[in-house]
Amino acid sequence: MTYWLRRGTGALPECAMQMLALPVSLRASGPVFNRAQWAAVIVAIATAPAAAAVPAQVNFTKHVAPILAEHCTHCHGRDAETRKGGLRLDLRDPALAGGDSGQPAIVVGKPAESEMVRRIHSTDHEEIMPPPHENKPLTPEKMAILEAWITQGAEYAGHWAFEQPKKPAPPRVEGVTQAIDAFVRANLATENLAPAPRADDATLCRRLYLDIIGLPPSPADLEAFARDGYEKTVDRLLASERYGEKWARPWLDLARYSDTNGYEKDLKRDMWTWRDWVITALNRDMPYDQFVVEQLAGDLLPNPTQEQIIATGFLRNSMLNEEGAIIAEEFRMVEMFDRVDCIGKAVMGLTTGCAQCHNHKFDPLSQEEYFGIFAFFNDTHEAQSPVYTSADLQKLAEIRTRIGEAEERIRIERPRWQDELAAWEKQVAAGLVPWTPVEMEEMSSGGLLCHPTQRADGSILMIGHRDSTIIFEAEPDVQGATGLRLEALTDRDLPMGGPGRDGSWGLSTLDVQVKKPDAEKWEKLTLVNATADFSQPEQKVPLPDQPKKEDAKKDGKDAKQDEPPKMASIGPVANLIDGDAHSSWRADRGPLLRNQPSSAVVQFEKPLELPAGTKLKVTITMAGTKPHGGDGTMLGCCRVSLTKSPTPAAPPIDHAAMLAIAKPAEKRTAADTAAIFAAWRMTVPELKPINEEIAGLWNSVPKPQTSVLHLATRSADERRPTHRLDRGVWNAPKEIVEPHVPATLNPFPADAPKNRLGFAKWLIDPRSPLTARVAVNRIWQGLFGLGLAETPDDFGARAPVPEYIDLLDWLAVDFMERGWSQKQAIRQIVMSETYRQSSNATPESLARDPQNRLLARGPRFRVDAEVVRDVALAASGLITHQLGGPGVIPPVPQNVLDYNYTYPGYWTAATGPQRYRRAVYVFRKRSMPDPVLANFDAPNGDVSCARRVRSNTPRAALTGLNEPVFVEAAQALALRTLKEGGPDDASRVDHAFLLCTSRRPSEAEKRELLSFLET
Repeated sequence: MTYWLRRGTGALPECAMQMLALPVSLRASGPVFNRAQWAAVIVAIATAPAAAAVPAQVNFTKHVAPILAEHCTHCHGRDAETRKGGLRLDLRDPALAGGDSGQPAIVVGKPAESEMVRRIHSTDHEEIMPPPHENKPLTPEKMAILEAWITQGAEYAGHWAFEQPKKPAPPRVEGVTQAIDAFVRANLATENLAPAPRADDATLCRRLYLDIIGLPPSPADLEAFARDGYEKTVDRLLASERYGEKWARPWLDLARYSDTNGYEKDLKRDMWTWRDWVITALNRDMPYDQFVVEQLAGDLLPNPTQEQIIATGFLRNSMLNEEGAIIAEEFRMVEMFDRVDCIGKAVMGLTTGCAQCHNHKFDPLSQEEYFGIFAFFNDTHEAQSPVYTSADLQKLAEIRTRIGEAEERIRIERPRWQDELAAWEKQVAAGLVPWTPVEMEEMSSGGLLCHPTQRADGSILMIGHRDSTIIFEAEPDVQGATGLRLEALTDRDLPMGGPGRDGSWGLSTLDVQVKKPDAEKWEKLTLVNATADFSQPEQKVPLPDQPKKEDAKKDGKDAKQDEPPKMASIGPVANLIDGDAHSSWRADRGPLLRNQPSSAVVQFEKPLELPAGTKLKVTITMAGTKPHGGDGTMLGCCRVSLTKSPTPAAPPIDHAAMLAIAKPAEKRTAADTAAIFAAWRMTVPELKPINEEIAGLWNSVPKPQTSVLHLATRSADERRPTHRLDRGVWNAPKEIVEPHVPATLNPFPADAPKNRLGFAKWLIDPRSPLTARVAVNRIWQGLFGLGLAETPDDFGARAPVPEYIDLLDWLAVDFMERGWSQKQAIRQIVMSETYRQSSNATPESLARDPQNRLLARGPRFRVDAEVVRDVALAASGLITHQLGGPGVIPPVPQNVLDYNYTYPGYWTAATGPQRYRRAVYVFRKRSMPDPVLANFDAPNGDVSCARRVRSNTPRAALTGLNEPVFVEAAQALALRTLKEGGPDDASRVDHAFLLCTSRRPSEAEKRELLSFLET
């Protein structure tokens, strides 16, 4: 530091700034320290008196628990498997009893007789605690605190964060009426610190704007602040649509939001509707308890709306691995671990991941309890559903109503319809061909990428990387087999429920081969008489990649002008076995109706006469000409079955109805009943006009705006059990674990179901010791740069004890009493004098409290990455305000694109007004973090992030000087200044300074800028 000051820079190097917790500020407008002031800071640090080593009255929570957590309980804590010497120090009785040595670790009132004290003072390498090679040694001050604690009775206390918060009465402080100020001022008095004076109006106005809406005030806003006052400004900002855009960002960090899947392929995903849901919910001031419930279990609420289903996308923000060599179940489990981690950080404030492999070493969370939480979320589908605009939702509801009315007319016109349907159903059931699903021994894909998996019912799910060819091998009983059935099945783990991976689907070829036990080569079987429950009307399309006539002439070839292009057939099921790789069977019934099962049946040319041990190989090829099912035609779920019945064929009814009829009546769902009714009415000639009316209504279904990933609960008959995993390894299951919550925390609500909805209600139960504390602490962190609890994702035993536990508890209870209103919590804090203090620090206060944990001055910290960008755009006048919508592609250097493993062909930087939208709408690709946001410490969405680091590096300055959007903002600011700033340089400098800093320049600053301009 002396060297830097001697050079006359007037600034501290990065390491010194970090030591003093003085990051570069784009938020506060106070003056930068000059050389003399920096020297005073250094002198203050060097001459500051040492704090008293031992307080007069040792407090276990504040003084002792942090020492034990940092130095002792890693080896002598609650985890019996890793506990050393049989000694447990996190509880009083075991500590008094001692460990395997037989000596009491603590003798109450007698530190000299306590084994703990003897060991911490020992110089014997074998006896000293903590062992130097395993943990850092205790300082003399910490040793003295432990001795004083034993002398005073060695009383233990439960961890503050695991006790239900109570609302303490604020201290009485003369002249103070606001609760926050009372807690702070009373503590400052005990610390012999005086609070800083109130900041000037310009600073307060800018602070409010940046904190509440993430944008700087305009000159007009500054005038309104002076006219209307502080409180009206707060209320106006909280009511602004910009509020949700600013305060969504911390939650998006926690939810690891991104517009791509992550990992190697890192393909695009549709999640922006969930991001918009968060912004809208915050703007509406949705109560935080409802905010949590809808995101964890919105689909389980009564009659869930589209928005409540979108809300459950919160947990689907996990990364999704689509590499070719993965095992799908392994990475499903990785996603599940990530979700429990996310819930721990975002809502519970616990490091839940520490209990994945073993009991938590420090906090009361066993491995079994970890998997109890895990079980609430393990029994879900990885769903993806369409998203409609509000107008289209209304139209869709009207269509469904009119279809229902049309079907009701059928019931009225045919009073004996139930008897007719029952007779028809009985006839269909009698004619059903018995099929035996083939149990596959080997399954693969042409590119070894898809990794099909077969379930107990014989269905085969293909959710790995897309591939164009799927191969199944088995050794079934083929003797006498007459035909094969290929079913395209729905599954809620597929987009829109399948059967396709991308909406519609198509199959080009179905190839069946056999190999006798003594044969070396496969023998292809001849397939005949293909039938299906549904095929699209035939359409002829030109084959791709045919040479154009002009190209043929250039090549010197004789192109006949009248020669028609080669065509391919799309639609009929016969295309499956016609030997033409370009033709295909398609069964797209149109919007919504396409997401239902279909089946195709082919006959063998003659019944198979093959010996036992004959192998069967079935190969299906997806329609389309691009690799990996590249034109969106890949099938996602199927089943292959054989029959020995003569002349098998697909029934002339929809496969959904056929599957429903095959079910026992007591197991049929409402959807099954509807499918049977729809299939029956299609067979009644007199109902043709109504059937055509209904078909026309289905054809008028609007196209969805986009789609969203979300969770969906599995039905009771397909429930997935949860096992405790040995050492947390995904394929090492031990005993089954039922859903349950940690015993140390609040009890599970008696009236809550044992599912995600019940778990969500447990989280927001007023008896919860963590949820409200974590929420208000995150709000405080957003306003002060540092939470009252320093580690917002860890309220456990290893976390630093908050300076203001009573204030945190008061805020938590008040938060719940005010209906979990986040806006009211923010208003409560910003209306305090503590928030309104000046951030200018004296050398003494910096030396005494560099991180401002005592709150003797106002907040001062660099704004988040997105706000850095938004501030520049706002000051320049370029910013475009538009709520919601798909992510905006930002400009990035070409070399960033070139070095990206999967080159994003869609990456065309936005132009026009869209280019200058707020950074919350910037498209985020996980494997290619945006350089601008990354250089200002934005996370890339791989894992849940509860607290961003703030770094000071040259890259940040270089970004502000060179990145295209900042350069364009600088140019726009210049034009704006010339247009608005007045007739001369002096007035223009004054105006530009006001736009950028929200205040007028001092005379010295103005002279410096004019001199710079002159140069």
